Amino acid sequence: MRAVIQRVKKANVRVDGKITGKIQQGLCVFLAVSPTDTDKEVAWMAEKIAFLRIFEDENAKMNLSIQDIKGSVLAISQFTLYGDCGKGRRPSFVQAGAPSMAKRLYTQFTKAFDAWHIPVQTGIFQADMQVELINDGPATFIVDTPNTAPVPTTERNEKAQNKFDKEAALLRRNLQLRKQQQEAKNG
Repeated sequence: MRAVIQRVKKANVRVDGKITGKIQQGLCVFLAVSPTDTDKEVAWMAEKIAFLRIFEDENAKMNLSIQDIKGSVLAISQFTLYGDCGKGRRPSFVQAGAPSMAKRLYTQFTKAFDAWHIPVQTGIFQADMQVELINDGPATFIVDTPNTAPVPTTERNEKAQNKFDKEAALLRRNLQLRKQQQEAKNG
């Protein structure tokens, strides 16, 4: 799974001239699904984005997450993120997931943010969309799930899986700590 994340002042998406999703300050997330992605990658990506500290604090340091600023997410499906332009003049999209599988995982991704009370707006899957945004910074980040890059050997597969599992465990631990801090703060 691959995401291009843009920190925005505001953003909207139109289909057939009608706005289908609109946010103020937050993140515009362009998301692509690969053929090997599963529910595990969806959970990892949503959690990664929910806790990614890319908004500036009072000292102008990137230290705040989308939750900290009470922002929103505009999630746009974009299979072209897996376009391979390495050969010839036309991109190859063989690394992109099949539409039926990609739609299910994209929908699951957009709903995953409910766990952190982050509002999400969307475009329409497989529609011709026009996205308008004001990039804040500009600040744009690319996030790939650990299994995204093709790994030729079993040893490398095990290393990638171990890295993925460690990062997922760390994100879960951080989520638990934040919940405990919030509960203590609320009394």
